Amino acid sequence: LELMDYDRVFAGRTISWGWRDDGAPARGLYQELLGSAWEVLPLAVRQLHEFDGELTVHGLAEIENGAGLLARLVRRLVGFPEAGRDVPVSVTFKLRDGIETWTRRFGTESFSSTQQRGRGRSERLLVERFGPLAVSLALVVSGGQLQLIVRRWSCLGIPLPHFLAPRSNSFEFEQDGRFNFHVELHHPLTGPIVSYAGWLEREAPAPA
Repeated sequence: LELMDYDRVFAGRTISWGWRDDGAPARGLYQELLGSAWEVLPLAVRQLHEFDGELTVHGLAEIENGAGLLARLVRRLVGFPEAGRDVPVSVTFKLRDGIETWTRRFGTESFSSTQQRGRGRSERLLVERFGPLAVSLALVVSGGQLQLIVRRWSCLGIPLPHFLAPRSNSFEFEQDGRFNFHVELHHPLTGPIVSYAGWLEREAPAPA
């Protein structure tokens, strides 16, 4: 076998990889999961995930929504925001007993989720919960970005088929010295659900 033989086999597959090495005690959930790969992240990304107790950050976002009926229903159930440009956004992080609660506010709309370290089959993964739904995410550092990749999901603790899991193109990065985010969600049954991207910093932007 030659390397080109493997190239042909894997050409049609999406493969993500990363590395970690347990070292000094972590100062936060993301550093704990990433190990020494944490040091590769841009400073703005690390600073956003380093906080004690509570932190609120502010910024602006651009939001696009899928047009399907099921996509609209999912957005309403979760509380995802409506489409818009230059939408004021704030995120409040609260840490308690190793669980982070993220409350995201887009204009007058808001939705929350919790994040914590996975256990069992989700060991080394980040588990994010939206009500009864839990999504296990792999944190991968690549090309200066922190990518969040869906590995498994469940409802009320019952594992669900991976081929029906929500698809996500989500990553964090630094641009112009600021923390930036990009989130795209879609599902095989609904098509595109929501896409939002923008930046965050600790100081609130001046009003237009």
